[in-house]
This record gives sequence, structure tokens and C-alpha cells, in this order.
Amino acid sequence: MFLRRLHLRSFRNYVDRQIEFTARKTILVGNNAQGKSNLLEAVELLASLKSHRTIRDREFVLDTATAGQIEATLERAYGTSELSIIFRKQGKRTVALNRESLRRQLDFLGVLNAVQFSSLDLDLVRGAPDTRRNWIDGLLIQLEPIYASILQEYNQILRQRNALLKKMRAIRQDESTGFIDAYEPQLRLWDKQLAAAGSRIARRRARVIARLAPLAQSWHQRISGETERLEINYLPNVEWTEDEPIRVQQAFLAKIELRRVAEQFQGKTVVGTHRDEIDFIINQTPARYYGSQGQQRTLVLALKLAELKLIEEVIGEPPLLLLDDVLAELDPNRQKQLLAAIGDRFQTMITTTHIDSFNYDWIKGSQILSVEAGKISEVLLN
Repeated sequence: MFLRRLHLRSFRNYVDRQIEFTARKTILVGNNAQGKSNLLEAVELLASLKSHRTIRDREFVLDTATAGQIEATLERAYGTSELSIIFRKQGKRTVALNRESLRRQLDFLGVLNAVQFSSLDLDLVRGAPDTRRNWIDGLLIQLEPIYASILQEYNQILRQRNALLKKMRAIRQDESTGFIDAYEPQLRLWDKQLAAAGSRIARRRARVIARLAPLAQSWHQRISGETERLEINYLPNVEWTEDEPIRVQQAFLAKIELRRVAEQFQGKTVVGTHRDEIDFIINQTPARYYGSQGQQRTLVLALKLAELKLIEEVIGEPPLLLLDDVLAELDPNRQKQLLAAIGDRFQTMITTTHIDSFNYDWIKGSQILSVEAGKISEVLLN
């Protein structure tokens, strides 16, 4: 796939800018806080409808405007697509595909595929478990857009079940225990729904990690000079052995029954995929506790390269690669490994403050754009 055109109107610090991409590699050069990351963020939103920087739509809109827009032209093997997202300071966003508004945002997902890599991704290793869950969920949405709907359904069930458990806890604290039994049938209905939705998530997470792990292991071994061995383990909150919907649901219900008293005492759901963990092990040592910064960077780089490969295998086309000032985070050896791996296989957009971070062979086939205060100009090298 190839992103041919990107048009930003009142988006972040861009008033009205259109960019025509003419090469497989685009280097965005400029000082910090000029708008380089904003441009990559626009592409990230087209791919996932999410940003790793904020969850508030109003932050996407230029200060002096009431609405902002991203438009793009994407070329794929099956044809050309026109994409559009409108963000509003007040009100909901709207999305359009080929100039037709979509009632369901789910139908927008999967048109453009992209892998984002920034310095914030180091939190994949050292951050909280929800960071790793969000990462694997984001990958699954790219591979199987319907997963976004499954995840949304699970979270809605979780909120409703938590509200009921909170109410039951309040009644118990008021010593009105005689009324709790009236809520038991309702709670058991939520149990079944949580188990059904949770099993769909857990089984998909297990399958995608099983496919991703060998790819990441191969890259990690290559980047580390075959001195380190990576393991990626999926640690579901509910353990199961057979990848069968009924079996996994039964495992959920059994653990819910086991923790029923604890849940009612705490007033919240303590069983489910919202408590899953993904463990990264380097040479039999947990990376988040003992891995050096160099090891952690190697691990994240291997994960991102594995994501690229897996998406390409599943959808049949290489996704876009968005690199937000990551060369500064990598030592020369890792920089070389990354740039060599990219080559011309993926359409790549990479931000940097210094063009001399790249060697001549990489620069000569690249489109170079200077970004300054939301203005973009092409740089021609002699």
C-alpha cells in the first residue's frame, strides 16, 4: 500500500497543508515542537482511529478553529481509497470512506495499515500491564477490525458488572444483607456475558502472540548478534488449555465462582481479560525488571519489525511504518539494523532533528521534507 496524499485542515498546528508523497521513504526534518509528530499522528489516526498521545478529540483541533480534518488518498493492490476524519471541539467525530459517511467507525478500520514506533514504545517493556494489553489489542484490530467491536462489547459488560458489584457491596456495608440475594440472578447473567466476550478476546490474543513470538525472536536474535534469546509469554488471567469457545467460557465461569466472595467484598470484577499480562523474557530474565536500556530498545525494535512482517503476511501487503524520532534512541548498530530492515519494502515516514543521522545510500532514495511551525517544504539535496 502507498499513501499518496495527506491533507490536514485545522489539525494540531496545521492550518491547511497538503502533502504529496513521491517516494517510499519520507524523512521529516525539523526542530522539536514544529509539527513532525503531528503529521505521523494523522496517519496513525487514519489507521487505528486512535492516537498514542491523547484520547480527547478537541486536542486535535487548531486553537482558532471549531473542527479539524484529515483527508488522505491511499493506493492499494485492489484500488484507490479516499479517507476522511473530521474532529470537533464539541460533538462527535465523523469518518468517511470514498466520500461516503460511515455510520459505523468499525467500517473505517483496516483500510490503511500502519505500525508506529516512537520513544514512548519503551513503555511496552517497563510500563504497566495495560500498556502491553493495549499494544496487542491495537495489533489485533489491524489484523481483524471486528476485534474492535469485540473489545468494546467486553468493556461495556465489564462496566455494567462493576456497577452491580459496587451496588451489592454498598448494600452489604449498610448491613442490608437480605437484599443482596435479589441481585444474584442479574449478576450471574453478567457472568455469562463476561465469559463469552472474554473468551473471544483471550483466544485471539493467544493466537496472535503465538504467531508474533517467533518473528520477534528471529529479529531479536539478529539485532543482538545472537547473544540473547527472547521469549514472549501470554499470561491470561483465566488459564485454559483447549482453544474451544465452550471450554474457555467454562474456565472463565469456574474462576468467577472461585473469586465470587472476593469480587463482592471489593465491589469490582477481578476475573477477566482486563487483567491479562504479557511477559517478555531475555535470557530467562524478566526484561521489565532487569533488562538494560539497550536490551529494552532491542526488544521493542524486534517487536515492531515483527509487527510489520505479521501484518504483511495476513493482509497481503506491507503496511506503512511511522518512526517518530527513534534513531536518537538507538545506538549506531541498532540504527543500522533498523534502516537495513526497512529498505524499500515499506512506505516509511521518519522524523528527525538532524539529516546527518542517515547515510547517503538511505537518503538518496528518500523524499525529504522540512517542517517548521506547521509549514512543510521540500528539501533538494545536491
